[in-house]
Amino acid sequence: MNRTTKRFADLAASGRKALIPFFTAGDPTPEMTLPLMHAMVKAGADIIEVGMPFSDPMADGPVIQLACERSLAAGTSVRSILKSVAQFRETDNDTPVVLMGYLNPVEAMGYEAFAQNCAEAGVDGVLLVDLPPEEALEVGPIFRDRDIDLIFLVAPTTTEARMELINRAASGYLYYVSLKGVTGSASLDPVAVAKRVETIRKHTKLPIGVGFGIKDAESARLVAQVADGVVVGSALVQQIADNAATPELIPEKVAAVLRAMRQAMDSNKG
Repeated sequence: MNRTTKRFADLAASGRKALIPFFTAGDPTPEMTLPLMHAMVKAGADIIEVGMPFSDPMADGPVIQLACERSLAAGTSVRSILKSVAQFRETDNDTPVVLMGYLNPVEAMGYEAFAQNCAEAGVDGVLLVDLPPEEALEVGPIFRDRDIDLIFLVAPTTTEARMELINRAASGYLYYVSLKGVTGSASLDPVAVAKRVETIRKHTKLPIGVGFGIKDAESARLVAQVADGVVVGSALVQQIADNAATPELIPEKVAAVLRAMRQAMDSNKG
């Protein structure tokens, strides 16, 4: 049982839901990545999604696009991100870490080399936005052989037939994109999310995390009522942007948002 599977099992046993923060590694500098990961865990994060910056992040809105620009300008690379994960593992061997990004940097390194480097650094899962499940059936064994989950997105427009295909290729958890559009856009519709999650559950036994549109503690609480995990990205990345000139404040600013979400999510138990 890898870290991700264990974490979801432990949470389910205690009646809690996973809080899954996302941030772009290397934003505003590579040196911020490690302290930010530790701050997230202390604030109640259960799984950390670490964004690999890319020059054309097509699924992301302006907030994360700008984070990618800042990170790349600061010299962040896939190798520097893996180094940060390895450093994180020196003192935290329990919190699952998922790398999230796009195919180009992975293909530039090569699937085998990327997967091996991830395994050696202590990465638990990979979410490649533009990796279709058809292709994943070919490259999946490269990751599975190293006990690295391939995590996939499910959209509001995903057909039930395609959900079956995604489920065959996926492990770890499924990430339901709750909105049509890019990250940070529109407002969440809890009723629509609940109906969609119910449909997805008919096609998978994997935990379901919901992201896109979760902006505050209340939206996190509502999603936690129907999903197994709550993914929050743009709201955290905006805190990083707002405090880029005073980076020493960033870990606590991000942690404050997460603590409020954690408290709100846990209030559902009562």
